[in-house]
Amino acid sequence: MVGTATFVGAALGLSIQFFSNGVRKLPLMRHPWEHVLAMGLGAAFGNAMAKWEVHLQDELDKRLQEVQSANKKRFIGTMRAVED
Repeated sequence: MVGTATFVGAALGLSIQFFSNGVRKLPLMRHPWEHVLAMGLGAAFGNAMAKWEVHLQDELDKRLQEVQSANKKRFIGTMRAVED
């Protein structure tokens, strides 16, 4: 997953740099170091998004566990009140 995020982010950065040069009607490879910089920033962004997605999934699992245990306690408490 991290390799895919890195590759997609780098491709996104490169394509944004090509698009930027194309819109301004400049040669596409005008400053190659800008392409490398854009690819690096895109790869960092892709990795950050992958890590954030994992973090959000962990938070969601934790909150669902809390809600499930609270609902179970609430249900068990009402059943004891009915039996008494």
